Amino acid sequence: MGKSIEVTRMDHTPSDLRRLAGKTEDGGQVRRLLGVALVLEGRARGEAAAASGMDRQILCDWVHRYNAAGVAGLATGTRPGRPPSLNEAQMAELKELVIKGPNPELHKVVRWRCVDLCEEIARRYSVRVTKGTMGKWLRKLKLTRLQPRPHHPKRVAEAQATFKKTSPA
Repeated sequence: MGKSIEVTRMDHTPSDLRRLAGKTEDGGQVRRLLGVALVLEGRARGEAAAASGMDRQILCDWVHRYNAAGVAGLATGTRPGRPPSLNEAQMAELKELVIKGPNPELHKVVRWRCVDLCEEIARRYSVRVTKGTMGKWLRKLKLTRLQPRPHHPKRVAEAQATFKKTSPA
């Protein structure tokens, strides 16, 4: 039978920890709070760990974290993950590029598609992304996929008015 763990931080009673567990949305933190509450009640380490759904050593590690940092030490931390392909300045530049539209002579397109933007990002920043990633980035930048109909860069408004069909009144 495992020996009990000593909780040195007495900020909360076991009922306080259970109340906090009921208000917490993080499932891992709920298990940890309930495990520490059982330890505070004087339960054995193995019994408290089994009731909380974890191993004895893991419960011991969480009790040490609770002793050091309190309830905040039991929260699930964020994982580092993969760093973003473009930094904030580059994302802002991408947004300006999309809003401004392509230069037909330089980009050889009259409107941006995800494929075209992927090629432009690869050319500018040497970052290869898929069409799906580009779509996610555009949604993140709050840009819609709906675009106005493209027009010829050398169009003349007066000539359009001349050839416009009008119905007799």
